[in-house]
Amino acid sequence: MLPLLNILPVIQILGFLLILLSLLMTLPVNLLMFGDTPDWLAFVKSASICCAVGLLCFFGAGGKRRHALKQRQMFILTVSAWIFIPLFSSLPLLLSDLELSVTDAFFESISGVTTTGSTVMSGLDHLPGDILLWRSIMQWMGGIGIIGMAVAILPFLRIGGMRLFATESSEWTEKAVPRTNRLARGLVASYLALTFGCILTYWALGMDLFNAVNHALTTVSTGGYSTSDSSMGQFDQLSILFAASIFMMLGGIPFFLFVRLLNGQVQPLLRDQQIHFFLKFLFLIAAIIAVYRIWNDGTFPLDAFVHALFNVTSVVTTTGYASQDYSLWGPLVVVLFFFLTFVGGCSGSTSGGMKIFRFQLSILLLREQVSRLLHPRAVIARHYNGRIISDEIVASSVAFSFIFLATLAVVAAILAALGLDLVTSLTGAATALANVGPGLGDTIGPAGNFQPLPDAAKWVLMAAMLLGRLELLSVFVMFSPQFWRS
Repeated sequence: MLPLLNILPVIQILGFLLILLSLLMTLPVNLLMFGDTPDWLAFVKSASICCAVGLLCFFGAGGKRRHALKQRQMFILTVSAWIFIPLFSSLPLLLSDLELSVTDAFFESISGVTTTGSTVMSGLDHLPGDILLWRSIMQWMGGIGIIGMAVAILPFLRIGGMRLFATESSEWTEKAVPRTNRLARGLVASYLALTFGCILTYWALGMDLFNAVNHALTTVSTGGYSTSDSSMGQFDQLSILFAASIFMMLGGIPFFLFVRLLNGQVQPLLRDQQIHFFLKFLFLIAAIIAVYRIWNDGTFPLDAFVHALFNVTSVVTTTGYASQDYSLWGPLVVVLFFFLTFVGGCSGSTSGGMKIFRFQLSILLLREQVSRLLHPRAVIARHYNGRIISDEIVASSVAFSFIFLATLAVVAAILAALGLDLVTSLTGAATALANVGPGLGDTIGPAGNFQPLPDAAKWVLMAAMLLGRLELLSVFVMFSPQFWRS
């Protein structure tokens, strides 16, 4: 077993994160100035508990003394942070007047922090502003955590082919600390800039300030929580839906490229193969669905395209917004949206899913195999974004794809064993594992929510959300006996 001293750095950082979380818990009360905060006492109590535990962990593990993190400690920190942050984030929901059960409060917070966007709450139009704002803050907070994990931690841990996107700040050595700090500042600046830009855009297009803030927080984080049961369908303006599509796309783009843009480096953003494929894919699928709806239903072309682009972008970037119940658009659309659930955005973004680059690597491997059949002795080099792709990256990506599909099958089977129907079991497993939000069918489809599911199913889906957000392998490696051996 690892000596107890080895987890002190993990406890220290967790304590610091809980202190930050306690400060964020005060925002709903402070921003709304007690105007729509009937649950202000719940937030005060939650912030106090969170701060007390955070201070105990931080100073109990050494206070300001810095610890160097090793690889196994990074695994433990990554997994434990994504468990404890949602756990403490559920306190305001649990202590409020909503009368949520422990299961429902934890489900809502895990779905929020992982930016999945599945919800067990209905009657959102009539909920107090402090609760609605806290749901949005959870997703915005989760979004910045996801970016940091994808840019600095997962490449270091060599998870699922993410080594392909390793930067000079992904090494976690003493020499890399200054570079890591600069990268962190750049990522936060980019994230804040996109958020404020989204708020101003929504406000200028007709949203009131409260809705503009809430939806900007959940758009840029590609989270999908809304202030209404009808999601973005409450805003019957094509301009708002199109603007939301653009900001969801920006949320699905690698954020380290925005950092380079802030430093005056425009070419990396314009030449990135992953971004090119991502944008072409979105517009192509949206065009196919729009033509299908125009042909079948006689939908007005502009309406058909904007709604198709919005909902396709929402699902691919794993945001989870809906402007209409797209399951009513026809069987072809339902099939397309099911497969879109797995795609995901770009690596280094706030999006979940399998990620665009893994599909691109699969296409490269397919071309390579075809070439080898025709030219068995040919020496073929794999290139992606101007870099040679090593066998390690390919093997890691293939392993991730296999474990993703295997986990999907296991989760779907467990849900079916709990009494859920085929569509709910399969799409529920897919949307949780890919961190998308809504599934398909009458229960968890775009017009429904997850409240009717039994508690056991909700816990299974919560586990799937965490597995999907942590790229699966970072969790499964901790179940290996070799991991815990000194």
